[in-house]
Amino acid sequence: MIQDIAPHNYDNAYKPAPPEKSSFALYYEGRTALMSRTEEGITFPTFADLERQNDDIYEDYTYLFTIDDSAFYLVTEINRERLSEFTMENVEIFRTAQPRYLAFAGITGLQLNNWYRNHKYCGRCGKMMKKDTKERMLFCDSCHNMEYPKICPATIIGVTHGNRILMSKYAGRTYKNYALLAGFVEIGETVEETVKREVMEEVGLKVKNIRYFKSQPWSFSDTLLMGYFAELDGAEDITLDREELALAEWFEREDIPVTKTDDSLTNEMIMTFKDGKI
Repeated sequence: MIQDIAPHNYDNAYKPAPPEKSSFALYYEGRTALMSRTEEGITFPTFADLERQNDDIYEDYTYLFTIDDSAFYLVTEINRERLSEFTMENVEIFRTAQPRYLAFAGITGLQLNNWYRNHKYCGRCGKMMKKDTKERMLFCDSCHNMEYPKICPATIIGVTHGNRILMSKYAGRTYKNYALLAGFVEIGETVEETVKREVMEEVGLKVKNIRYFKSQPWSFSDTLLMGYFAELDGAEDITLDREELALAEWFEREDIPVTKTDDSLTNEMIMTFKDGKI
């Protein structure tokens, strides 16, 4: 999966030391990120790459994390050279780009960029928020409100029935491939209750024998995904929620129209069932 970057080591401890010339500078505009694409893969600009056009590059930055000995920082306003090798690319590239540790850095940086951008002002009194110097936290001098990064828990659900698994396609989304059922955890319910509720809401089925499989940070949607398998409990006839899903259908293990990728929990769960490992 996208976070599996071994032998590289990701360290998200908050250590806001000043950047060096060799430190990576992550810059985003909406759903695009500044990077260079070569035959070997992607890379990000260093502070040395940007300092010629940005006099204050070493003054306006936010520490993000390190991978091995490389530190990554967020920069929010830069001037780019007209003929620079670095261009703005859609962040969907991080699903497949090489090297994988830089793809993971890029999408994780986007999640942090979104959090900082969305919490620039205090949600309680409207004053400007400030960065804490000891932990990744924003605070308000006026009303003493504190904000920490928020992660949305969600489930990925592999509903099985003997040698078959239920697969679906989303309605109204750009992602058109087959997926598993999924949904966000609501306030006041356990994740297992989420599994039951989402399956009933999306396809009108009951499930039993709910088993945890694996989790994944999914920075594309600020989400922590938790994968569960569950067995059909009762009739198999589907009642489709057409606002959420374009279709849902049962597939025999050997007929599953999905091939292995290395990015998502959904794909790993599908391939685990397809290969007869569950």
